[in-house]
Amino acid sequence: MLKVNNVETWYDLIRALHGISFQVAQGDIVALLGSNGAGKSTTLKTILRLLYDLKEEQPEKGTIEFLGERIDRKDTDEIVRMGISYVPEGREVFPELTVMENIQMGAYTRKDRKGIKDDIDRILKRFPILNERRNQQAGYLSGGEQQMLAIGRALMSRPKLLMLDEPSLGLSPLLTNDIFHIIKEINEKDGVTILLVEQNVNMALKYSHFAYLMENGRIVRADKPEVLREDEDVKEFYLGIAKEVSVKGFKRYRRKVRFR
Repeated sequence: MLKVNNVETWYDLIRALHGISFQVAQGDIVALLGSNGAGKSTTLKTILRLLYDLKEEQPEKGTIEFLGERIDRKDTDEIVRMGISYVPEGREVFPELTVMENIQMGAYTRKDRKGIKDDIDRILKRFPILNERRNQQAGYLSGGEQQMLAIGRALMSRPKLLMLDEPSLGLSPLLTNDIFHIIKEINEKDGVTILLVEQNVNMALKYSHFAYLMENGRIVRADKPEVLREDEDVKEFYLGIAKEVSVKGFKRYRRKVRFR
């Protein structure tokens, strides 16, 4: 469904992505994992061309294909119409608009009134708390409720591929579990492919079908979740299973994965 090939992205003179390549198969949940600054969020923004205002041509090198068609020189609204939707880090709901108005904003590329109404009803049924607070300003919702609202808004464009940036950020373990159950339901029941950026590696590996590890703007490892879960290096440095990690050991691991 999605093919990213040798993509480089720059912020002025700083190269943020160093020729990354990966694929997302239709129907899968694919996770992009790594520490802060690894380039995960930049990858999603590059796919959707959200860095266009910073530099006229992003990515500067490489190609991005969606459903067999190149999208790396298309405008963001055109990419959304093709079937890619995005939930940004930190939710970014419109705080002064009501819950209902936020959901309606997700359908800005559509003109089918009946279809929009049906989808609103479906989303409010999926998220009962949003139905209860449909007339409340979004800025007064809790973090978990705002995340549900951001996901519901993204679904209003009827995406084939949904990109989620840190959906569990700032949420309690209980709410994190609820959000991942929602992600699984969207994937399995709605047939929406998911590209997931997440620092909660344990949860991401639990729910994904395939995962890529990123370090310093590079893909350093790619494998099935069950394989990564049994890898001693991943256990130690991503899942936090080891009791103690030495600085020397961490540097040795980073040298090791960089050349895989």
